[in-house]
Amino acid sequence: PGAPRCGTSLHELNKALRIELHANASCTWQIQRNVNQTIRLIFSYFKFAPSSSCETESIKVFDGPSADSPLLGQVCNNTDAVPVLESSSGSLTFLITTNSVDFTRNFFVFYYFFSPESKPVNCGGQLTGPNGTFSSPNYPAPYPAFTYCVWHIQTPKNSKINLQFQDFFLELDRNCQLDFTAVYNGLTTTTGLIGKVCGRAQPTFESSSNAMTVVLATDSSSSYRGFSAQYSSVPLPGPVEPDTFLTCSSDSMKIVLSKSYLASLGYNEAHLQLIDPSCRPVITDLVTFSFPVTSCGTIKKEEGHSITYTNIISLSATGNIITRQKNTEIIAKCKMENNSTLEVFYVTRNNVIQNITAMGRYNVSMAFYSSDSFSEPVHQSPYYVDLNQTLFAQVSLQSADPNLLVFVDTCTASPQPDFGSPTYDLIRSGCHKDDTVVTYPPLKHHGRFKFNAFRFLRSFPSVYLQCDVAICDSNNSNSRCTKGCISRQKRAISPHTWKTNTAVGPIRLKRDLRSAEHSESLTKADAEETPSLQQYNFYSFALVVLISKVLIVVAVILKHHKHQAGYSYQKIQSS
Repeated sequence: PGAPRCGTSLHELNKALRIELHANASCTWQIQRNVNQTIRLIFSYFKFAPSSSCETESIKVFDGPSADSPLLGQVCNNTDAVPVLESSSGSLTFLITTNSVDFTRNFFVFYYFFSPESKPVNCGGQLTGPNGTFSSPNYPAPYPAFTYCVWHIQTPKNSKINLQFQDFFLELDRNCQLDFTAVYNGLTTTTGLIGKVCGRAQPTFESSSNAMTVVLATDSSSSYRGFSAQYSSVPLPGPVEPDTFLTCSSDSMKIVLSKSYLASLGYNEAHLQLIDPSCRPVITDLVTFSFPVTSCGTIKKEEGHSITYTNIISLSATGNIITRQKNTEIIAKCKMENNSTLEVFYVTRNNVIQNITAMGRYNVSMAFYSSDSFSEPVHQSPYYVDLNQTLFAQVSLQSADPNLLVFVDTCTASPQPDFGSPTYDLIRSGCHKDDTVVTYPPLKHHGRFKFNAFRFLRSFPSVYLQCDVAICDSNNSNSRCTKGCISRQKRAISPHTWKTNTAVGPIRLKRDLRSAEHSESLTKADAEETPSLQQYNFYSFALVVLISKVLIVVAVILKHHKHQAGYSYQKIQSS
């Protein structure tokens, strides 16, 4: 691998760069190619000048063709992760600047173009419970080239995780720059790196909390059999008790503390406060702070592809002038990321951070409405409609934060509840794929669209519609919610997006509802104009709201023509 010493334009589908820079450098690399794919950029090794700061020396990555594009991320001397950044289109730029210190900086970075939907089988996922196993894709056969898999592990509260690799064989190089596995404390890959490993080994790792993240990243040079791993939970010693926890929702934060835990920190529960000193806890057997995310001095911050809400518990002033207690703060942080709410609760005490993490979700729902005024939701289940009838759908976010927009990014229809073949796109990356679709401008807490009812061929009785939505800060004029149609997307879900995993059902189809009335109407009204329609005996088209990853289920009930066949999508215009 190689690259010019100080920046260049890159157009290959994939490339590895070994970069060496000295003092006072400012070098820009631009990656661009006219393909309908996005870019994954991995800084698998970086060595800045010792003691350098982000202000004087860094790598800045921009989501577009120049340094004027939106900032995607920054890598500095204190970055506690293996940075992996992904573009939202077919171009990406990174800028490396160095300070005046006489020192040789070294970087190894590789990139490749990829399609978000081409993820290998058994590549990443959510692992819960006290113990479990997982392995690399294709194991024990060689893993695929350009693989990027992320496993999030979460065990019961008040435990830590022991991770053991029984078999481990990745490509070996000195700094694990090519193929590697990275292990993190917590449920994020942006900080908390425990270790990075490659080659042949049987490594073990231990987290400091009940959450751990494991990453597998590979290039294209060599592939080996990968790994097989198992994890188990270990009771967590120390002052953190089961009655001490943090929960987050779209609306509020709730911090519950046991009195014995507070005593171990030297805290008197009667003197606790949040950033806003007027916010005090309710004290019973436990000490509880419960407050909206927009109150009590909560700090809201947009960080790359997430939005965080942070508050701090501290001792209130009691009239003392001096103290000999060490400064201790309890920091509660709710981080809203791709498919979950990541709740981080930690205590800074003598420079030691203790973590408690949990998973939650945004409160998002979806429903049909009777008209474009979106004032009367449809409560009928199943919801019966006619072919080609205009249907009005609204995604609603329940949140106390008034500055959030909801944007309908992608909606895909399928006759199967697991979204197996065939499928049909109504909306993809904000672009209308069906000529009857109309989307409304993003609103605070609401995303709206309409389309005409249709059916699949070959007697499929149901149509399921799955929608991915983006939730963005309305104060960010460059967020996904403001960009509308994007022909090339970063991933199946765009930045600042959350998906629910709740469902209602089951679906029960009433096949004979309105069939006689509808058939008779077609026979009389359309006998001369559309004689071919006389052969059809239509039942009604039924929709039932089903939320699964903001999921709605559309059930089509109609009597199939006796000679009808095929899997292709058919739209039938009413006369």
